[in-house]
Amino acid sequence: MSNKKISESERHRARHAKPPWGSWEVLLEEPTYKVKRVTVLPGKRLSYQKHSNRNEHWSVISGKALVTIEGKDTLLEAGQAIDIPREAAHRVSNPGHSPLVFIEIQRGSYLGEDDIIRLEDDYGRS
Repeated sequence: MSNKKISESERHRARHAKPPWGSWEVLLEEPTYKVKRVTVLPGKRLSYQKHSNRNEHWSVISGKALVTIEGKDTLLEAGQAIDIPREAAHRVSNPGHSPLVFIEIQRGSYLGEDDIIRLEDDYGRS
């Protein structure tokens, strides 16, 4: 896939993307779970969002992650992990000077990229 934006009709089945905050790639996808590698550039953050059909587990591989869940901040380093419940408002930001890399495991009844409800977004996507 080139750097073209993902069309709305293709968003639910995308395999990788390069949003303004970094990148993500699907490593494994099955009907009830999906595994992604997510990279967040220094000083960037994802939208404050929630999902209707899935929960997520994030495991930090390298860098530092400032994770916000329902307004509560938790700082994670390599080797640490956190669970994001379904319907919980959440975001991750990279407060460090090197890229943040984490593995995201999604579990649920629907795992499409269009199951994102953006509450706040630094890039005008909410």
